[in-house]
Amino acid sequence: MIEDLREEEIVNKVGGRFKLSTLIQKRLVALNAGSRPLVDVETTDKMQIVIEEIKQDKIFLDTSLNLRITGESPEAGGPLDFDPTIL
Repeated sequence: MIEDLREEEIVNKVGGRFKLSTLIQKRLVALNAGSRPLVDVETTDKMQIVIEEIKQDKIFLDTSLNLRITGESPEAGGPLDFDPTIL
């Protein structure tokens, strides 16, 4: 898993190390808040799930650094934001 983060391919895919860490953090928050994984992997390790979602182009950051799901339409409710008041 950590080896995947050291590869330049995944760093370049999202546009740099800052964007990669931002994307990972936002997706981990969403998964911890109850979002379902977008990939089929035989693990419960959320970090590995996020890395696999990135590698399979399932998630990305938009120009405002909001988490987006590939194929998501504007009618789907916009970016996935974490609302701490729900907890």
